Amino acid sequence: MDGSAGRTGSSDRPAPGRLYTGTSGFAYPAWSPIFYPPGSSSRDLLRHYAARLGACELNSTFYRRPTESAIRGWLAATPPPFRFVVKAQRGSSARALLGDPAASLPWLTDGLGAFGERLGAVLFRIPEQIGRDDRRLGAFLDHWPATMPLVVEARHPSWATDETYSALRAHRTALCATDTDDLPEPPTLRLTGDLLYVRLRRTAYGRDELAAWAARLSPFIAAGHDAYVFFRHDETGLSPLRAIELRDLVDERIRAEAPGA
Repeated sequence: MDGSAGRTGSSDRPAPGRLYTGTSGFAYPAWSPIFYPPGSSSRDLLRHYAARLGACELNSTFYRRPTESAIRGWLAATPPPFRFVVKAQRGSSARALLGDPAASLPWLTDGLGAFGERLGAVLFRIPEQIGRDDRRLGAFLDHWPATMPLVVEARHPSWATDETYSALRAHRTALCATDTDDLPEPPTLRLTGDLLYVRLRRTAYGRDELAAWAARLSPFIAAGHDAYVFFRHDETGLSPLRAIELRDLVDERIRAEAPGA
């Protein structure tokens, strides 16, 4: 179901949404031979990645804006159903929120149109040291291009309020749910935009944990919502394998719960 689920459904049941699973970044030669074929060259990593996974949360864009030539290369290395999430450049993200978004947002978004429909979303991370500010968030959301899917990850606990969720819903902006080792339990999934977005950042996920996440995700996908789920980078190559396993678990649940199954 990773980016390829059909959109057909019965008249009284919505067609399933699309699940895009992947990892944060792809350019990790150390993932060979566990994930990448032995001897893979750096220029072939994305092509191998896209043959098994349906999306990637780009890491490099967090440190520098993507060039037009880089975007063309990424698109050429991946099939049409593949989707990219651009992690907004960190310095400019803070300026866009704390300063004048009308002046600073174009620097973040100009050029991203080159992705076309292959742009799954832009991930805007509010730095952990920045607490809740409804006025600044509202101004930022008001100036964000309406045609560009946006996901907001707000790590400071003060943002976890109904006011924040309402502002995101009003602008059809997705709230990122981030699962980390320091959380006593997985985060609540809230659909505030057109898609669901989850970052699975714990050090390890066993079969039981992945099955539990599949159970949380499946109702949203069965209801027709697209979902993006990304695992953290590791040094072993297990993270992309977990992404594949989660995709398969969700697919099994959706199929088992489909009418006539």
